[in-house]
Amino acid sequence: MTHTVTLDDFTGVWTLERVIQHEDGASARFSGRAVWKPDHKGLAYHETGEMVLETGARFLAERRYLWSVDLSVWFEDGRFFHTVPAQGGPTAHWCDPDQYDGHYDFADWPAFTVTWHVRGPRKDYRMETRYHRSDDFADAAAQALG
Repeated sequence: MTHTVTLDDFTGVWTLERVIQHEDGASARFSGRAVWKPDHKGLAYHETGEMVLETGARFLAERRYLWSVDLSVWFEDGRFFHTVPAQGGPTAHWCDPDQYDGHYDFADWPAFTVTWHVRGPRKDYRMETRYHRSDDFADAAAQALG
């Protein structure tokens, strides 16, 4: 049975592993952590980690979103991104000219998976991210200190 999530369920520090597979065979991996931290509008999401391309090139990467109590997700600049289905399932985002089709899977809560299929004139890839709640004391301390 799947878990029905609320915004508060995400509060805290999570580890994440992401695989990006392009239709042409190119791939990349991202490993890092995601922190959902209380904000006056909901939860501020901040993801940091290392991206490794199939060539071996490595670089640091990060992204930020704002999650609202209704599980709507907003880009850092205030534009709407998508809504998280509380019981898992499909979601989508149109970013002209690209279509982002997502799926949330909460069946293994408190671990969960988010998959995006992105298609457009110059994009065609699948991105799967697996989140696990962090038990690492250092992560918990980092969250508490901001």
